[in-house]
Amino acid sequence: MTRLAEFALPDLGEGLTEAEVVRWHVAVGDRVEADQVVVEVETAKAVVDVPCPHAGVVEALHGAAGDVLAVGAPLTTISCDDSTHEQHRSEERAGSGHVLVGYGTGSTAPRRRRRANPAHTEPQKPSDAGSRFNGAGAPRVLSPIVRRLARQQGVDLSNVDGSGPGGIILRRDVEAAANAEPVQAAQPDGEIRTPLRGLRGAVADKLTRSRREIPDATTWVDVDATGLLDARAVLKQRSDVGLLSLIARFCIAGLRRFPELNASVDIERNEIVQFGHINLGFAAQTPRGLVVPVVRDAHQMSTAQLSEAIAHRTGLARTGELEPQHLTGGTFTLNNYGVFGVDGSTPIINHPEAAILGVGRIIDKPWAFKGELALRKVTQLSLTFDHRVCDGGAAGGFLRYVADCVENPVAVLADL
Repeated sequence: MTRLAEFALPDLGEGLTEAEVVRWHVAVGDRVEADQVVVEVETAKAVVDVPCPHAGVVEALHGAAGDVLAVGAPLTTISCDDSTHEQHRSEERAGSGHVLVGYGTGSTAPRRRRRANPAHTEPQKPSDAGSRFNGAGAPRVLSPIVRRLARQQGVDLSNVDGSGPGGIILRRDVEAAANAEPVQAAQPDGEIRTPLRGLRGAVADKLTRSRREIPDATTWVDVDATGLLDARAVLKQRSDVGLLSLIARFCIAGLRRFPELNASVDIERNEIVQFGHINLGFAAQTPRGLVVPVVRDAHQMSTAQLSEAIAHRTGLARTGELEPQHLTGGTFTLNNYGVFGVDGSTPIINHPEAAILGVGRIIDKPWAFKGELALRKVTQLSLTFDHRVCDGGAAGGFLRYVADCVENPVAVLADL
């Protein structure tokens, strides 16, 4: 005997309540196995492959490419036998239902919101997606995100070759076209309106919440980074260790000495939560916008391993291939805004963390060195911290420790 089992969009992690269907990997009538990936969805943070916990035959697909579904809304209906259905129901009752790796089991009531999409009105099979052009000769773009990105980047979609099923234009196609051709004027009157949705909306929500909830303070110091550059030059002869990785190593050592900053405030329980692990986040600018990849358990890594992890996460962030578990769970963030050619900033804390360290550009400046005026490589470090978790003594101590590491890295690295 068979039963119909409905598979809903699972909980997608911290603060993510909806996702857009990018493409289906199955069609009605296909047979699927338990935990087989059936659909690719895009959240505000990443593109995710979603596995279905049921084994059976696909009876319905609840949504087409471009539809936005809420967590808990139905994705597929599967015709499965009693044993498979009852096994899944027992797992759900135990609170350990099949969800994406790294996510919890959500309890949000099902809801669904459909974006207006003139390209289609009914869910389609992957094989029916059609070519890049419709009957009028216009480009076939199913995703509103892709169309909006094209408008923002000034990309003429009629000149873009789609790499999706049947030639459908995807986000990566627009990004590639934007990098290959000059950006055109968006509107004749010069006015551009961009909805605060997707990644831009997620960033806006997080920064607004940080400013609203966290009583932050910023302290900074100028440091002589000449020794840091010398140490990097020596290390690069053995391994490709970058400046950001070295500063990240100093931050990790500083957090072990000043654990007050490796913390978060639980508002509901009115408690300061101090973590025993260090999950290091670092700000990365990508074609989609600002993201903060996270290196988990960074305190257990060597400098070379940390450098490799940062480089790996940065590469995935720029191509939009980071998994959600690598975008959440950070306990401290490092922001190298010096790559934009600026000297300093007052960085906003990455909520719900307690602190963020910003690094400015390294430039030649006159500096008092060994009793004489010399031309040295100087940078500015800025620390923004949650004043609820510690006072200025701990924050200043951490910042001074990191600054001393930058100025005399060889002596410090010997102890790490």
